[in-house]
Amino acid sequence: MAEQDIRQANFNTTNFFFFLYKWRKPLIIICLVAAIVSSVISLLITPKYKSSVILFPASTNAISKALLADNYGGKLDILEFGEEAQTEQLLQILSSNEIRSRVIKKFNLMEHYEIENDSKYKMTRLFEEYNSNITYRRTEYMAVEITVLDKDPQLAADIANYISDQLDSVKNKMQKERAIKAFQIVETEYKKLQSDIKSLEDSLTVLRKMGVNDYETQAEAYNTQLAIALSKNNREAVRAIEERLQLLGDYGSAYVSLRDELELEKKQLSAIKAKYEEAKVDATQDLPSKFVVDKAFKAERKSYPVRWLIVMLSVVSVFFISIMTLIIIENFSKKKFPTNKPEDIQSST
Repeated sequence: MAEQDIRQANFNTTNFFFFLYKWRKPLIIICLVAAIVSSVISLLITPKYKSSVILFPASTNAISKALLADNYGGKLDILEFGEEAQTEQLLQILSSNEIRSRVIKKFNLMEHYEIENDSKYKMTRLFEEYNSNITYRRTEYMAVEITVLDKDPQLAADIANYISDQLDSVKNKMQKERAIKAFQIVETEYKKLQSDIKSLEDSLTVLRKMGVNDYETQAEAYNTQLAIALSKNNREAVRAIEERLQLLGDYGSAYVSLRDELELEKKQLSAIKAKYEEAKVDATQDLPSKFVVDKAFKAERKSYPVRWLIVMLSVVSVFFISIMTLIIIENFSKKKFPTNKPEDIQSST
């Protein structure tokens, strides 16, 4: 059985080579025509040049936590490269409408891509052209690659570098909206606390002018002096001390309450001041969110189209399609016009 299968396979292979030899001339002509046509078409395709930017994301987002905050134990390093999460964030920002709109406006891509302003689907065509020429991907080393194809090599490099520059601007703009709002909230609370402290200090100043400076110390001292004055039967001193004790009795509790509240408010002010400074830095300062490894430069050789590849794929495709077509034609011919076998002729006679 195995030998029969081998013989059958050899027979089929032999038949196939005979088939190719039989149709060699049409196949050669068809492949030559395909090569010529594909060569002409490839010459008509506008060549494009490629420029790329390679960058790594930064590991930190909040400036204050990287530079000012003490409660992170030195775990954040502004010089550290980001990981997968930061890379995905950059890719999402690069794909945003904000980046695309800035690039289209900056380089007038509507005119550059030769899209008519009165075209019915001009924006659809523009976005399709943009997406086909400008791509982003994550490399195997968790970096981000910005690739731009264009018929103008210098423009391709300029667009790639511009997108890289705008990445920080767009990301900072997104973060600033939240950071400014957070700063406004903290600033309101900080200023309110300062105002409350000022009011408490003013009230204590009034009490001090009235003679209440330190309730506990004064009360102890006055009671000691009163005892001495009574022992000496010094009525003038007793009257004067009693007046002072009466003043302490009237305003002492208010003094103690204001003093304790002021001490608590100052502790809260010290805590919120740190948050205020951090929020202010986040709202007013910028920090690059990327490390640029390679900037784009003007390409010297075109990257598209690869003409030899177009010709080769065209010839190979046409060759196999032609073989399949010829096989179908031969089988169809045999069924429609069957060949008479010798035994059929003898039986008919």
